[in-house]
Amino acid sequence: MLMLSACVVETGAPNTVPREPTLDPVPLSARTGRPQSVPDFRVVVASVEPVAERTCREMRPDLNCDFAIVLDTDPNLPPNAYQTLDRSGRPVIGFTQALLGEMLNRDELAFALSHEAAHHIEGHIPQTAASAQTGALLGAVLGSLAGLDQSGVEVAQNIGGTVGARRFSKGFELEADSLGARIALRAGYDPVRGVLYFQDAADPGDRFLGTHPPNADRISTVRAAVGR
Repeated sequence: MLMLSACVVETGAPNTVPREPTLDPVPLSARTGRPQSVPDFRVVVASVEPVAERTCREMRPDLNCDFAIVLDTDPNLPPNAYQTLDRSGRPVIGFTQALLGEMLNRDELAFALSHEAAHHIEGHIPQTAASAQTGALLGAVLGSLAGLDQSGVEVAQNIGGTVGARRFSKGFELEADSLGARIALRAGYDPVRGVLYFQDAADPGDRFLGTHPPNADRISTVRAAVGR
């Protein structure tokens, strides 16, 4: 893992003045740029991380807002970005090298980083865990009432936990998109240009118990957030 923080040596000047967001309808051909690199990642981290931490402290002074941002350079890992917590409760945001290669400009990278920071600020991990626990308990109770044996109750419990964990996941993604757009904008990037990454990304559609909303919903959510 390549650990990166706001104190990295910048290889280029990050944006310091928020740019005018792209509010007009954007054609599919508008995604321009080049695959992002580790130097690009460092520049974006250097400018977005302090804004994300300041936003975290403003909105959630009860949280640990000291983000650890890491880049996994394993070439075999698929494109991915995630937010988690380490054992001490410190928020961790991770990117894979493959995801950098799919992003075509720093606006896309900044929006993705801001989106993951927003998951922590909005408290999505503990909310998901609580919903999963409630769903598992309900599944176990219903399994017992239905007269299932121990293995059947365990299956019902697992199903209930899965349903509970995914119950709000689409809403959480859109919530993180909205707050992430504002963080990226405050850091000097154009989140409307950044969310255009989803024009070319695989669209999950509106599946029952899916973990992510349709890409079109994500783009419209960001445009609405920037418009506000």
